[in-house]
Amino acid sequence: MLDHIYNSIDQYYTEKIQEYGCTPKGVDWNDEKTQILRFDQLLQVIKVDNFTLSDIGCGYGKLLEYLMGEYSNFNYYGYDLSEEMIQQAERLFIDDKKSNFIHISNIDESQKTDYCVASGIFNVKMKYDNKQWLSYILKTIDTMDKKSNKGFSFNCLTKYSDEEYMRKDLYYADPLFLFDYCKRKFSRNVSLLHDYDLYEFTLLVQKGE
Repeated sequence: MLDHIYNSIDQYYTEKIQEYGCTPKGVDWNDEKTQILRFDQLLQVIKVDNFTLSDIGCGYGKLLEYLMGEYSNFNYYGYDLSEEMIQQAERLFIDDKKSNFIHISNIDESQKTDYCVASGIFNVKMKYDNKQWLSYILKTIDTMDKKSNKGFSFNCLTKYSDEEYMRKDLYYADPLFLFDYCKRKFSRNVSLLHDYDLYEFTLLVQKGE
């Protein structure tokens, strides 16, 4: 089932980047302002000055641009299931020595880094039912835990969204269930951020040295 999900994700986002190019809509976000707001939440997981980071579902590399404005000493690895996304990212950052963009067929192919972040990769469930999609989420965050030394973070749409705006092709996660899952399985130090005016939440998992 996971392979089918990966293939569907690849097709979905490849079509987006081909239609909209290197823009927020090209990675299925509404605008740059909310895109940056999400980065603000996700990167609260970083607690050191010198770090390595894996960006799972990196798209055209917008997070790398953000990181370069905030930090000076880091190494970045961007991974995506869509080869088209990786090609677009490489074109954008062709002269940047911090950029490492890698096309993968599943998250297990990513290397281990200090931090691992994922923005928006759990939102669009397409044709899959909630049980199948939750299984994909849990498998992915299990792997993010294995692939990170110091911590990881991810965001999801929230089940507390206004019902009239909820779409059948999107997955609205239970923040309390995922908080409990991360707390029990990965670390004593888990933060749930659900106060930044979007219909979503972010989980930060801090790991011991």
